Amino acid sequence: MFTGLVEEVGTVTRIDEVPQGSRLYIGSELIAPGLALGSSVAVDGVCLTAIELSDAQFVAEVSPETIARTNMASYTVGTRVNLERPLAADARLGGHFVQGHVDAVTKQRFVREEGDFVRIGFDMPEGLEHYLVSKGSIAINGVSLTVASLGSDAFDIQLVPHTLQNTNLTWSERAEMLNVEVDILGKYVARMLEGHLEASGRRPTGDSA
Repeated sequence: MFTGLVEEVGTVTRIDEVPQGSRLYIGSELIAPGLALGSSVAVDGVCLTAIELSDAQFVAEVSPETIARTNMASYTVGTRVNLERPLAADARLGGHFVQGHVDAVTKQRFVREEGDFVRIGFDMPEGLEHYLVSKGSIAINGVSLTVASLGSDAFDIQLVPHTLQNTNLTWSERAEMLNVEVDILGKYVARMLEGHLEASGRRPTGDSA
């Protein structure tokens, strides 16, 4: 379990192709020294396992399923990635609960400066519109964010200066493929409502008769 508070922006230093997957080498001066073999690490919001370590780098294996469902298919040497270690049991929860299980990939619609802040618009991933609410939580590339405004086919967020400086969200080369994880609490609420409607013989709104 993660919080969506990025600790470091690392860099992809090497990618080795293996049968049906890849081995990802990530340069990291802050995160890597504190890892142990088998440690979980969120890489752009994707939970991976460290299988090799050095003082300034860790290696993780990426499965075909992960490559197909996330932005990792677009990684090249030099790609900048958001990194976070798991939430410690005795730590404060500063962001929101992030599982490291990506729901969809989106792309930016616009980036607009608003004083010291930046507003970014995103395409609404198909099937996720029912899990987002205005002022609710969402993770983009592993960053815990708040939905500023919400439409039928898009949503936007506003970044504070600290997030601008310490994540990869405004790096133009990442604008076409960003990982999205909706709030786990929203998923549970939606599933409970679906079960209630099914039990009462009604269909969820939007389903055909």
